[in-house]
Amino acid sequence: MNAHKRQEIFARLREHTPEPTTELRWTSPFELLTAVLLSAQATDVGVNKACARLFPVANTPEAILELGIEGLKEYIKTIGLYNTKAENLMKTCRMLVERHAGEVPQTRAELEALPGVGRKTANVILNTAFGQPTIAVDTHIFRVCNRTRIAPGKNVVEVEQKLMRHVPKEFRQDAHHWLILHGRYTCVARKPRCGSCVIEDLCEYPDKTEVT
Repeated sequence: MNAHKRQEIFARLREHTPEPTTELRWTSPFELLTAVLLSAQATDVGVNKACARLFPVANTPEAILELGIEGLKEYIKTIGLYNTKAENLMKTCRMLVERHAGEVPQTRAELEALPGVGRKTANVILNTAFGQPTIAVDTHIFRVCNRTRIAPGKNVVEVEQKLMRHVPKEFRQDAHHWLILHGRYTCVARKPRCGSCVIEDLCEYPDKTEVT
């Protein structure tokens, strides 16, 4: 795929969704970090419901620690893998208090040092909470980039590196959100909705469908 085609793809995605953002609900970097930690193998809708119960009671590392592990589990037990997630969140809160004065750090290395935080989660926090032009590659983005040929790669790191090289600078800040929304609602896994896709004529997927 050439640079002109990528430019047009992101221009159309921007026109279709001028102000994209995460579907997780948050009001502080810590709330976002908590929601992202809870979102692995869970839906944003499910995470938002749990966080709507949790955050009015505890939305800081100190408050989560005061709840205790069993208290935390009561609020997030509707989410898959909640036992492991509760343990990671408690460890993360302890580290935030002990090493970062209760604040979410703004560097990749410090974020990835937190329990349960990998490269994808760090990229989401850096981009969405702190406005850095990072691109977090999840299963949706991996599929879209390989299917359309925007940035094909054998693994998520390779796709991320290609996106950082090839996405025009003016689109880089929001590229993550455009691609994930496109993968979630249009370029879906089983039968992509090519018939209603705003970039269908630019996409290089050979097996397009007429599904709308």
